[in-house]
Amino acid sequence: MLERRVNLDGRAATADVPRITVGGLRMAALDLEATADFMIEATDPQHRIGRPLYLTSANGEVLARCSTEPQTERLFRAADLINADGQPLVAASKLQSWFPLPERVATTDLFHVVARKAEAVGRTFYMFGASEAENAAAVANVRNLYPNLKIVGHSHGYLRGEALRAKVEEINALAPDYLWVAFGVPNEQAFVEEFTPLLTNVGVIKTSGGLFNFLSGSRSRAPQWMQRFGLEWAWRTWLEPRRLFWRYLTTNPRALYLLFSRKRPFNR
Repeated sequence: MLERRVNLDGRAATADVPRITVGGLRMAALDLEATADFMIEATDPQHRIGRPLYLTSANGEVLARCSTEPQTERLFRAADLINADGQPLVAASKLQSWFPLPERVATTDLFHVVARKAEAVGRTFYMFGASEAENAAAVANVRNLYPNLKIVGHSHGYLRGEALRAKVEEINALAPDYLWVAFGVPNEQAFVEEFTPLLTNVGVIKTSGGLFNFLSGSRSRAPQWMQRFGLEWAWRTWLEPRRLFWRYLTTNPRALYLLFSRKRPFNR
């Protein structure tokens, strides 16, 4: 398996997870509930592997970038598990395989399922990323939603150099079961690569994209019908045309090509 060929610990810890190649990346063929159950089980003391498991997510934009940006591709191939956070990926897998992706696993939905389960069994969270105001608002809303959830710490994501290294040491000392890192692609994946060796007390690192913007309430999700038809990108473009129009104009056509032409991992 290309993306984890040298990652023996991660391969052993995720050996029972079924996968399918979609658009050139190997993805977990798990639904939302099963993904959350896997994350809860991964933080059981009997299943710790001496370093955090690295979970990330891919959508059409990620597929397009991995096919043209070797550094981004390498960072994603290093993940222990990749979830499909895009309805077009699910639809393409149903057309191509007898064992397709069961459903889209959006990080924004996954967070809430894991939070409910973590609250029930006493697992802990650290929320790292976004601006100071966005981060604080997200944490406040999560605490209101899940009053028994243990959030051991949180921080904005605009730290560099020694300040970032000190924050990483602080996070490791707090030893959260789940570290939610929301820096955006590929910065959050690069963070995992650089700092995983210093986060040995963390159970799972989940890259989270714009999760905190949704949790804070500053950004709204697309209507359900748009999500079902894989049009959440159109909703986001309507909300942020200057930032997202050109991005989706350049990545969507390539993503569609990859979804229906590439059934093997990149670079193979």
